[in-house]
Formats: sequence, C-alpha cells, structure tokens
Amino acid sequence: MNLLRSIPELIMGIIFVAMVGFGALPGVLAVGLHSVGMMGKFFAESIEHVDPKPIEAARAAGASPFQVIWHAVLPQAMPQLADTTIYRWEYNFRASTVLGAVGAGGNRIRAHRRLARAGIRSGSAILICILVCVTIVDWHWCRAAELSEIAK
Repeated sequence: MNLLRSIPELIMGIIFVAMVGFGALPGVLAVGLHSVGMMGKFFAESIEHVDPKPIEAARAAGASPFQVIWHAVLPQAMPQLADTTIYRWEYNFRASTVLGAVGAGGNRIRAHRRLARAGIRSGSAILICILVCVTIVDWHWCRAAELSEIAK
C-alpha cells in the first residue's frame, strides 16, 4: 500500500504510457492503483479506530468472525468508508483531467482534441462540464456531511 501511495498518479501515468502506449488504459491503471493505496490506508485506519465494546459484545454473544465484522465493525466504520470512497471518486475525476496531459487518456485529451479541431467554444464546453461535475460532487459531499452531523 505504501508503494502505491508514494508514487503520484502523474508519474504512474508516464510509466504506464511507456509500458502500454497512449490511451485510456494507462490513465485507468495510474488512477486505480494510486486509489487502491490511498483507500487501503484510509479504510485500515477507519477500522482500527472503531469502538471495541460492540466487538467484545458480539464475540461474547457467540457471533462468528464474519458476524462480528458485519454487525459490530462495519456499522461504526461505514460513514468514514463511504466518505473516503466519495472523496476518492471526486479526486479521480479531477486527476483524470491532469493525466490527459501525459497522454494517459482522461478528460484533458478530449478537451485538447476539441480545442485543436473545433476551436475554443467546443473545448471550453468540455472544461465547463468538468467544472460543473466536480462542483456538483463537492456540493453533494458537503451536504451529506452536514446531514450526518445533524443526525448525530
């Protein structure tokens, strides 16, 4: 996990472009592997910080290891796991735009091609769509965080 997290996705993108050529595959590999490393770290820390009392109670009641995870660990860790997943999805959306700069697919390649072929209006439309999508995800993410705080 540390190796996957320590190499930025831009560097991974360059390496994968050299390995498999231009296109979407090197971008997907770079973003995916970096996300696996980051999410693995965050998931592990979320699970480490759960309250041990429900786990002890489930074990005392005779629950199997799977039941302990399902009924004592996941309910406590799920809000953080979902939060991390949504954050990484939004981050990957933005990272795919940057990876297009090195030829690893992504949204930037589309925008660059549109700018080269059809001019500023068409390319700008793609960039505006990227901005709108990231803003919508951020707004929903912040709104969900507010609602979870209210529920507590």
